[in-house]
Amino acid sequence: MSDPQARAGLAPDAGPDDLYEQARRSAGDAAAALALAPRIAEALPLPGSGSTIELWEGLARLGMIDLTVARTIEPQLDARAILAEAGDDAPCGTWGVFAAEGPGVRLTASPDGDAWRLDGVKPWCSLAAHLDHALVTAWVDDSQRGLFAVDLQQDAVTATSGTWVARGLPQVTSESVEFAGVAATPVGDAGWYLRRPGFAWGGIGVAAVWFGAAVALASALTSAAGKRKPDQIALMHIGRCDAALHATRCTLRQAAADIDAGSVDDPGLLAARVRTIVAQTCETVMTAVDHGLGPGPLVGNEEHAARVADLHLYVRQWHAERDLAAIGSSVV
Repeated sequence: MSDPQARAGLAPDAGPDDLYEQARRSAGDAAAALALAPRIAEALPLPGSGSTIELWEGLARLGMIDLTVARTIEPQLDARAILAEAGDDAPCGTWGVFAAEGPGVRLTASPDGDAWRLDGVKPWCSLAAHLDHALVTAWVDDSQRGLFAVDLQQDAVTATSGTWVARGLPQVTSESVEFAGVAATPVGDAGWYLRRPGFAWGGIGVAAVWFGAAVALASALTSAAGKRKPDQIALMHIGRCDAALHATRCTLRQAAADIDAGSVDDPGLLAARVRTIVAQTCETVMTAVDHGLGPGPLVGNEEHAARVADLHLYVRQWHAERDLAAIGSSVV
């Protein structure tokens, strides 16, 4: 069982330890994690507030403990940061952020007097049936999307079910939601959601969760070495993981320092680079652990098997070669 006192090594402090003990007790239980989410959000700083590395340490610690918990809580932190960046307060309750697009579906926003209405289908809405509110992007014309705060308890909001068959993160269902004339409140102007620096900082926050899971996964190698004297191959796997995690830790620390100093010229490029470094480290660690430990823990250790499946799915939010090509286009 993951140690809730364990640190990811990014910062010495990330809120009260008792919250991480509660996170450990919520492992594998999205409903329990949702109940804890508002308290975690209150305990951790906002990105860019001067304590960004403490925020990322907190997210990494959640990732070390359990990815169902971390994946459930992270959007709550993101929603709070988005609303703070817009100069708004987040009403009480649980929040999601639904900003993905998908083929064959479209969500539009139309003015209705002094208000706005949302119509259509939004894909990839994680835990929509269990949340109180969400920040949702919708098309306001043919080329621009706006961001809207939505009360998900309205009768005109319908969350689908039954299409999520993932073996990783099985409780964090991400399915489509239908909106039929749903009342919504605009947050920022058209295009603001993607233009703001916080969009990049939130993307790195997700990568901090991946990093925490990779730290926990790599610890399985060192734990095995403590039970049986490692041979040269085992030591090579341990060293490979250690070097990759050290480089990633340094990258996250430097990124946080630059963000807090206000010295980032291109937030999107920084986020793309950091997310790529973290994702590649996760893939390095997953491969090394698989090769070093073989099938045993994948079939006989529930926590290990769940972490591998969860991380494998979660890190696919990094778009691999497409993101690398985007970085390349930014630097030539």
